[in-house]
Amino acid sequence: MKLYQSTTSPFVRKVRIAAAELGLIGQIEMLDVSQEFKTGGPTAREANIVKSNPLGQVPTLLTDDGIAIADSRVICEYLNHRAGGEIFPSDPAKRWTALMDQTVGDGLLDAALLARYEGFLRPEEKRWDKWSEGQMTKVRAVLAVIEAKAAEFGDRLDIGTITFASGLAYLDLRFGDLGWRDGHPETAAWFARIEQRPAFAQQKLG
Repeated sequence: MKLYQSTTSPFVRKVRIAAAELGLIGQIEMLDVSQEFKTGGPTAREANIVKSNPLGQVPTLLTDDGIAIADSRVICEYLNHRAGGEIFPSDPAKRWTALMDQTVGDGLLDAALLARYEGFLRPEEKRWDKWSEGQMTKVRAVLAVIEAKAAEFGDRLDIGTITFASGLAYLDLRFGDLGWRDGHPETAAWFARIEQRPAFAQQKLG
């Protein structure tokens, strides 16, 4: 398998952690995108990826059969199916909880990325501060949800907790001044624990 990736993408990290936890990371060749793509923002499209995925976005996975799979949610589900794993739990109640947590966690990632684009890539005179603050309001809302749940996570490992951890790592990378640990002690303690897992520790952003 081959994975088109940017090492600063939280969605890519999510896929890489899933692959590592499922024992598949060694079967995937990592294909780094160009620097132009990394700095181009939401309008950038990688020419090599477009051949397989018309959106030209990362992550995009190419299977051994030459099938292109895009979007971290779909890629992770493919990897879980291939490995016969439980990152997407087979128990119905646990599965819907994990899927909903993935949705909320992906929402944090989307909002944080949009705020990053607005504040870093858009010319200063064209920035819309109210819109950026709206995105950060979503981020804070998700942080509150994670804080309410984190004490009960324990050693839970599924697509939901992987997504939450990927989001928190991205906040550390791009929004250090947010200080998200302040007021979220349960989240901070859980994040510190899960980041010690080899699959997480070996798949850092940056």
